[in-house]
Amino acid sequence: MTDIPSSQHGVTELLLAWRAGDEQALDGLVPLVYEELRRIARRHLRREQPGHTLAPTALVNEAYLRLINAQLVKWQDRLHFFAVASRIMRRVLVDTARAKRANKRGGSAKRVTFDDSLAVSTERAFDLVALDDALEALALADPRKARVVELRVFCGLSVQEIASVIGVSTDTVTRDWKFVTSWLKRELGGEPA
Repeated sequence: MTDIPSSQHGVTELLLAWRAGDEQALDGLVPLVYEELRRIARRHLRREQPGHTLAPTALVNEAYLRLINAQLVKWQDRLHFFAVASRIMRRVLVDTARAKRANKRGGSAKRVTFDDSLAVSTERAFDLVALDDALEALALADPRKARVVELRVFCGLSVQEIASVIGVSTDTVTRDWKFVTSWLKRELGGEPA
C-alpha cells in the first residue's frame, strides 16, 4: 500500500476514538485516508467490465456512506480499516452489477458518464458477480483463503500486510494465494483472478 500523509498511529487513534463514539474523530480521519480510498477504488474499477458507470470518487462516496454506519466495527488499525473499506467497495460494485443485470432489458435508468470512468484499463475485465459468487462459496469452505483474496485483489495489500491483518505467517498467505489463484481460475472458467 502507498503511504498516506499521516502516521499509522494517527489513523489508528482516530479509528479507536470513532469507535468510542467521538464523531469528530471521523471528520479528522476522512482527509487522512481519502487518497488511499480512491486508490483502492481505482483498483476495484480497473477490473470492472467496460461500460461501468461508477467513478472512483462515486465509489469512495458510496463506501463512505456505508462506513459511517459501521461504527460498531472493532477497528484494530489502519490496515483493518482499509480492508473493511475495500470489502464495502466490493459489495457496492456487486450490488450495482446485480442491479444492472436485473435491469438489463428494458431498464429505464439513464446512463451517466463520469470523468474518471473515461480512463481505459489495460487489465482484462472479469465478471464481478461471478467472482463474488465464487468468493462466497470459498468463504463457506475456507474463510481465511477468501479473506486473502479480498485483501490481495481488492485492497492491494502485500503478502506481509495480509499476514499482519489476518494473523498468520507470510508462508501461509503465500500458500493460500497459490491455492486460491488455481481454484478461482477453475471456478471462473480459466479467467485470471
